[in-house]
Amino acid sequence: MKRLIVNADDFGRHELINRAVERAFNFGCLRSATVMTGGIAFDDAIKLAKKIPGLGVGLHLTLANGNPILPPKEIPTLVTAQGFFHADYVTFLKKYLRGKISLAEVRSELAAQFEKFQRTGLKLSHVDSHQHLHHVPGIIEIVLELAEAAGVSSMRIAGTKIFDGELNSIGKFIGRIGLGSLAKFAAHCAHKKNFVTPEHFAGIVAGESVDENFLLKLIEKLQDGTTEVMLHPGTDNKILRDFCSWNHDFELELAAVTSKRVLNLLDKQNVAAINFGALR
Repeated sequence: MKRLIVNADDFGRHELINRAVERAFNFGCLRSATVMTGGIAFDDAIKLAKKIPGLGVGLHLTLANGNPILPPKEIPTLVTAQGFFHADYVTFLKKYLRGKISLAEVRSELAAQFEKFQRTGLKLSHVDSHQHLHHVPGIIEIVLELAEAAGVSSMRIAGTKIFDGELNSIGKFIGRIGLGSLAKFAAHCAHKKNFVTPEHFAGIVAGESVDENFLLKLIEKLQDGTTEVMLHPGTDNKILRDFCSWNHDFELELAAVTSKRVLNLLDKQNVAAINFGALR
């Protein structure tokens, strides 16, 4: 059997991302989204999710490039002087490797994110993380422990392929090798604790957008089992690029998952579009 999980990351980060999730569910093949508890549109995302019972909602754990849940004074190694998380995963990992990140603070902040989600009353479908930091040794163990305590046992493993997307810089090449290695370690830890994960991961992780052609090629050659595609859809590139400080084509990804050609090919190939809840 071939199954596809199309997951929208950053649910709750902005209302225009939430609107894209709604449209992609109603008119496309998206059946899963992971919510950022520190997002400015978190409450809007939860309200929307409660109106769409078929949408699996996971937790997009965040330790960089976002807003913490705990007061900054309680997690000083995780935040800047302005009280925000460090700018990106590169900054975080540099500090982490130098011993400048407190794992006790990581645990406290991630526990607060789990608790905020649980207060919504929604069923948690799975966990993943912003910029894939849940794959990092030391952090993956904390995430698995907290997820288990929250009653969830499904997780993303971003086992990216080196040649998915453009390789136009040495940084992207090294980054994909690094993430691939971390993903193997994270998968080992997760499976050891009986977590379930999709067998395949097809998201482009270096910032490029998943377009219609990417999805068509993927579906044509889809492997047996479950494949996750990671997306960041949105309804207005200009607003979201400014807001996220990221030159991403949010609209292109929304168009891809609502493409008639993509939907028709899924039917033709008898591929089921599911969310993480179906993995069990």
